[in-house]
Amino acid sequence: MTRTPTRIIALFTGNRAEYGLQYPILKAIQAHPALDYRLIVSGAHLDPDFGRTRNEIAADGFEIHAEVKIDMAADDLGAATANAIGSGVQSMAAALSRLKPDLLVVYADRFEGFAAVIAGTQMNIPTAHIEGGDITEGGALDDSVRHAMTKLAHLHFTTNQQASNRVLAMGEEDWRVHTVGFPAIDLIAAGNYAKPADLVARYGLDPAKPLVVFTQHSVTQEAESAATQIRPSLSALGKLADDGVQVIVTYPNNDSGARAIVAEIDRFGASTGPLVQVHPSLGRANYHGFLALARDPTWRVCCAGNSSSGIKETPAFGCPTVNIGTRQQGRLRAENVIDAGYDPAGIEAAIWRCLFDADFRAACAACGNPYGVGDAGVKVAAVLAEVPLGQALIRKRMTLLGEAGDGWYR
Repeated sequence: MTRTPTRIIALFTGNRAEYGLQYPILKAIQAHPALDYRLIVSGAHLDPDFGRTRNEIAADGFEIHAEVKIDMAADDLGAATANAIGSGVQSMAAALSRLKPDLLVVYADRFEGFAAVIAGTQMNIPTAHIEGGDITEGGALDDSVRHAMTKLAHLHFTTNQQASNRVLAMGEEDWRVHTVGFPAIDLIAAGNYAKPADLVARYGLDPAKPLVVFTQHSVTQEAESAATQIRPSLSALGKLADDGVQVIVTYPNNDSGARAIVAEIDRFGASTGPLVQVHPSLGRANYHGFLALARDPTWRVCCAGNSSSGIKETPAFGCPTVNIGTRQQGRLRAENVIDAGYDPAGIEAAIWRCLFDADFRAACAACGNPYGVGDAGVKVAAVLAEVPLGQALIRKRMTLLGEAGDGWYR
């Protein structure tokens, strides 16, 4: 019997949230008999100011094959990200030259991944992009970066059919586009998260008290307002803590404006009582474990902030969620999300509703999840193993002809 040659799949990760979403894909690649992985770690994973989460990757048992340093200036909001992308392209090119993968897998819409896609595609490495076609219209650069990554990439793995339709509308050939669902749902469906007793012991929780898990990132096109935008949230959380609510706060991603948010969070943590905890990172298993507490009606749990996880992952747990500000504007969402502006009273009222409104909590517990059922990793690995390599994959064709007709184009 002729053995199928093993394909080398390079997978890039630049921050903790992205790695958590890629974990099922990495596990599926690791388990596939025709695939082998090369893990490239970069960005906040290597930054001690943001938790140095490469250690979590090592703890999961994955070998790290390359560490790609991306220089991110702390204070220059105008040029920091542009310079970081430039340094990332150079560092990624060096890593890919050494690893020589058959395909490269990159996630979502962050500047680190953008650098990776630029390097890979310019080196004629077939590149797969995960989570293209989504929409976030709220002032972050996510949409522009995500759609640019789509046009550079050769394969597309989307989280929902609406996203696939948008990728096709960009002129991508239909055989390149695969609707696989949201990879994080794989972990949730498998129950790979911390149990309540472990969380109670590890974080000193009181099951009788309500709990809020909070993460707020900067809005990258409004980075100079990052500190101003998080203060109303922290004010609301402080009042909730005064009323007996437990609050778990985590650091943001390392975008422009993030260090201003971290400074505000650290001041907040130092000035509040024992019901408030600040952690640079919870880790995927603990974070999902907190959300899973919502499944137990004896717990009163709310997710709050502006992370995409509050939109995409919380429905799988039926966890009530407060989405603050504009960062996730336009995202496909379930019925468990309440939107709030940068207003302390509005944020506080929305969180109280999540914790104590019986009708809303029941609706959250019964809500459907528009992001799949939990088999994305296996689907992605199967395509990576079977797609024919060569010029047909590398040489992209625009399906939109641009022919004029009745004042329109097709």
